[in-house]
Amino acid sequence: MKNTVRAAVAICAALLASTAVAQAWPAKSVRVIVPFGPGGGADLTARPVSQKLSEALGQQFVVDNRGGAGGAIGMELAAKAPPDGYTVMSVSGSFSATAATHKLPYDPFDALIPVVELGYAPNVLVVHPALPAKNAGELIALARANPGKLVFASTGIGGLTHMATELFGNMAGIKMIHVPYKSTGIAMPELLAGQTQIMVAGMLGAQPFYTSGRLRALAVTTPKRWPSLPNLPAISETLPRYESGTYYGMFLPKGTPPAIVSRLNTEVNKILLDGGIKNTLEAQGMAASGGTPAVFAARVKKEYDDWVKVVRDAKLKIE
Repeated sequence: MKNTVRAAVAICAALLASTAVAQAWPAKSVRVIVPFGPGGGADLTARPVSQKLSEALGQQFVVDNRGGAGGAIGMELAAKAPPDGYTVMSVSGSFSATAATHKLPYDPFDALIPVVELGYAPNVLVVHPALPAKNAGELIALARANPGKLVFASTGIGGLTHMATELFGNMAGIKMIHVPYKSTGIAMPELLAGQTQIMVAGMLGAQPFYTSGRLRALAVTTPKRWPSLPNLPAISETLPRYESGTYYGMFLPKGTPPAIVSRLNTEVNKILLDGGIKNTLEAQGMAASGGTPAVFAARVKKEYDDWVKVVRDAKLKIE
C-alpha cells in the first residue's frame, strides 16, 4: 500500500514539475535554426511563425539561417543543441530527403523530435525563359534531343530539390547536368541570370519570379493540380505517379522536456488558426497544416521511406 502511495505521489510530483517547466518556458530568447539560407520556403515559413511565437510567448524567437549540404549542416547543429527548449529547428521536407541520402554523424530520427507540421506546398518545375519549353513534355523532349547538356540547379547535393529533379529525370529517361548551391537564395539568382536553366524549386521561393515572368513555371509536383494554380499542370499528367511536394515543420532536440514539446505544439497550432498567418501562408501557395507531433512524425517517416526507395530504384550515388 505504501509503495502504491509513493508511486502516486511521484507521478503527481513529475506532472507538477512538467507543468511548471512548460509555464516557465520560454524565459529567454529562442533560436530558430533554419538549415537553409534566406529566401527559401523554409525561411519564408519560419519567419512569420517565429514572429507570432514572439508575440504570443513574450520572448524573441530569432531565426538563424545555417545553410549548406542540403540542410545537413543546420540539422546537425540542431541535433547537437542542448535539449532545453531554446533551440528549435524549422525545416522543409529536405529533412526526409537529406536523411535518406546522406551518411550523417547522428541518427536524425533519434536525435530530433518532430513537433508540428506548419504547412504543405508543391514544388514547381521552373525554367529560364530563354529555354524553349512551355511544359514538362516539351522539356523532356528538349533534354532527350540534347543529352547531358541542360543544366539544373538545386539547393544542395542530396537535398529535396536535387532529389525531386533526379526523380523527374529518372522517370523521364533523361540526363541533365547538376549544379548544387547552398540555398534557394543563392541558386535562384543564378537561374535568373541564365547560369543554370532548370530547377524544381519550392513554391514559396519561386513564386515571385514566375508570377513576374522572370522564370517560366511548367508544372507543379503534387499528384494533382494545386488549388491556387489551377491552370498549371501537374508533372504527373506527363509522368504518371510522379510526386515530390514539400512539408514544412518544427523539430526540437531529443531530450527536450515533453511539456515544452507539448506547449510549442499547442502554441503553433493556435497560430496556424489565426486568419492573418493563414492568409500569409496561403498567399505564398501553402496549405497550413498543424496537428499533433505523432501526425507530423508519420509524414516525416513516410517521405524518408519514399526517398530511400527513389535512391535505391534509380541507383543514385550521392557523393
